[in-house]
Amino acid sequence: MIEQVKEGVLYYDGCNTIELAEKFGTPLYVYSETDILNKINEMKECFTDKYERTRIAYAAKAFGVMGIFRLMEREGLCIDVVSGGELYTAIKAGFPPERIEFNGNNKQIHELEMAIEYGIGRIIVDGIEELSLIEDICKEKSKEISILYRITPGVRSDSHDYIVTGKKDSQFGMPLDDHILMPAVDAAIKSEVVDFKGYHFHLGSQLFDNSSHLQAVEILLELIEKTKDKFGFEVEEVNLGGGFGIRYTTEVRKPFSYFLEPMMERIEEYFKDKGRIRPEVVIEPGRSLVGEAGMTLYTVGNIKEIEGIRKYVAVNGGMPDNIRPALYQAKYRGIIANKASVEANDIVTVCGKCCESGDVLMRDVALQKAERGDVLAVFTTGAYGYSMASNYNKNPIPAVVLVKDGRTELMVKRQSYDDMIKNELIPESMR
Repeated sequence: MIEQVKEGVLYYDGCNTIELAEKFGTPLYVYSETDILNKINEMKECFTDKYERTRIAYAAKAFGVMGIFRLMEREGLCIDVVSGGELYTAIKAGFPPERIEFNGNNKQIHELEMAIEYGIGRIIVDGIEELSLIEDICKEKSKEISILYRITPGVRSDSHDYIVTGKKDSQFGMPLDDHILMPAVDAAIKSEVVDFKGYHFHLGSQLFDNSSHLQAVEILLELIEKTKDKFGFEVEEVNLGGGFGIRYTTEVRKPFSYFLEPMMERIEEYFKDKGRIRPEVVIEPGRSLVGEAGMTLYTVGNIKEIEGIRKYVAVNGGMPDNIRPALYQAKYRGIIANKASVEANDIVTVCGKCCESGDVLMRDVALQKAERGDVLAVFTTGAYGYSMASNYNKNPIPAVVLVKDGRTELMVKRQSYDDMIKNELIPESMR
């Protein structure tokens, strides 16, 4: 068990959370290496170990720091980046560029130049204009690059509208309309500097039903057949995205095999029946590998009870370290870490310290009776916590600690006030 209670105190991957809070301060992001490895191994067992010519590309946007890139490299994964900053971080971490894929709907010219100069493995082309940008850069630098086209399958997924990306009305991907997509495919196949590999789709995040993935696979297979019929071109690679749901509160996480095996069985069957070689298959999990592995520790401050209405428990973090409740109405579970054996029967709303009424981390949840100085642990903050953190209200970004079997290692130092203002300048006219 990653979470354990010993003598009334919460332990996380063998580490006393109260000692973590005392040593590193709060707010504090804590990641269990054991949980990340368990998820990676589960995915390998039903995908890369089971099917030849498959690979896993970790979606760095979920949590993209040098330490996590090193871990993914050690475990044999590729990574998927969506910005020049993520790409630069991966390269600085020593990640092999040929195992990097670059996604995103509006890549800047300097970002494409970086990717081509570094010699990354793939660029996932997200729009018609992007191909010509890539070709111009490749010709200028005398380079070649492999690409996939990201398509919009037009299937609807059951998730929050802000994180659904596979419907037709989306800023992501290329529409399937023949008069738009087919000329772009023809241009990519004929390009002298681009090696067109195939297609990519991503349907959204936090999905618990595999039906949208299976629908998208059928659409993908039709597109592969159309590409062969029209251009005599055999697609070499397909990327099925990610989006596999995790547990935040009461959700039941489906095993990775629930999503991956039906898709792979259908793809394998299709190409076997056709007597053709199956393309290489890639997936792009992010949240599902690191989300449940992360937790955040806070220190309790003011407690305000409004009789007959609500009891507020304020902590020394909030929106700057976890914007998801305000952005997506995301829900979390938590525990008072130093009172972990006590019954959780106090209904409270946990708020942050920002000057915003929307700065609420958990609303009307049952916790142990909190007092000033207690340590609150909020679970499943490993995805889109640190990566979406900000300095709102000039709050420093928390440190990040990796724990495993009682061992602690700092992955990101706590931001200081000096760090926050180091790029600020006083205009000459104000001096």
